[in-house]
Amino acid sequence: MALGSSSKNVKVVPEAFQAMNQFKYEVATELGINPEYKTGYWGNIPSRECGAVGGHMVRRMVAAAQQSLLNQGQGTTGFRGNFPQEPSQ
Repeated sequence: MALGSSSKNVKVVPEAFQAMNQFKYEVATELGINPEYKTGYWGNIPSRECGAVGGHMVRRMVAAAQQSLLNQGQGTTGFRGNFPQEPSQ
């Protein structure tokens, strides 16, 4: 969706938007995607590269959820604890 356009979608967890945005940029950096995305505009990035970012995000989230289910019986932290923790800025 274009920046500034309206949507009827209601954000269930508003804090998740910022977390997912940060996660998207981390994955893009790891994949070595064209650094133009850092401006916030992804229009010059080929759809193949954008799709790779989304695909890797999903893979990491699924892996974290699977690990959470494995750890669930062991009394360890939940789903959120399976992501590598970034130092606070």
